Amino acid sequence: MRGEGRLLAATRREEVDATPVWFMRQAGRSLPPYRELRRRWGLMEMVHQPELCAEVTCLPVELLGVDAAVLYADIMLPLEGMGVPFEIREEVGPVVENPIRTRSQVESLRTLGAAEAYPFLLEGIRLARQRLAGEAALIGFGPSPFTLACYLVEGRGSRDYPRVRALLHSDPAMLGQLLETLTEVLAGYLLAQAGAGAQVLQVFDSWVGILDPASFREHLLPHLRRLFSSLRGSVPAIYFSTGSSHLLSEIAGTGAPGISVDWRVPLDQAWEVVGADRFLQGNLDPAAVLAPWDRLRPLAEDVLARAGGRRGHIFNLGHGVLPDTEPDQLRRLVDLVHEFPVEPRRRVRA
Repeated sequence: MRGEGRLLAATRREEVDATPVWFMRQAGRSLPPYRELRRRWGLMEMVHQPELCAEVTCLPVELLGVDAAVLYADIMLPLEGMGVPFEIREEVGPVVENPIRTRSQVESLRTLGAAEAYPFLLEGIRLARQRLAGEAALIGFGPSPFTLACYLVEGRGSRDYPRVRALLHSDPAMLGQLLETLTEVLAGYLLAQAGAGAQVLQVFDSWVGILDPASFREHLLPHLRRLFSSLRGSVPAIYFSTGSSHLLSEIAGTGAPGISVDWRVPLDQAWEVVGADRFLQGNLDPAAVLAPWDRLRPLAEDVLARAGGRRGHIFNLGHGVLPDTEPDQLRRLVDLVHEFPVEPRRRVRA
């Protein structure tokens, strides 16, 4: 099987010749050609140039042999079409110029159609599909309503987002209105990516781990169900979160056909919680890839063994590639995953 067919078969929980593999943040940070491009261009400058966007998107397939390319973009991009100024600051991350503090700010958010707001991104997707030519699947992505709301309300990244949590308790109706608007925007944003050629969609909920299960069920679950319901019938969708093992039961209720789990919960245990009818992605600790090969190999094999021969496993890290990761180490890891038997092999340690 070629990479595209292998990964898409896994999303349908069909038989594959090898476990498909890709890495979050594989298109940047650790790859020398990407670092060279970043010396000349800023992140958002590259995103706005379709040819450059497609080139960076496809780099990991050509250099690492992964089974999927993930669209080179930023989770903050939907704010651009909503009329919300923001910037990506080095060593700081996303910064929103005027964080949301009032209901009138929520009501003033624009909801432009994706074709009007992001033509450069959709063209980048079309170019990337042409360049991949079936060698790998193309994954589009966007933020979840909650994670985007975290940046909008807090103004920048935070360890535990106190303003967001305070709003949740003090004015849940305002937060609900914001999440409803963002859900509408993100559904259109993701569907447009699928229409342009993305074959899988991943929803990043980077900060959902700050919520307790009751708050997730009451304030976020209805919006996630609506979002994944809107994507149903287009292409397979994956829900990614981190620090959220205490929410796995609730996450299973979102209706996401695929769930990406981080390294804090063993893969087999996560599968038992979310159910055998889902495909799972993960879940090697990104820091493990910095270890010597003789330490990394058994850790990767343990993840693969915990899949237990189940159909529907996509090997990935539990989060993004760390900047100091050696590309040769990633390439060696890809080869290991592809060579590992896909049938049940052995019992794993508890």
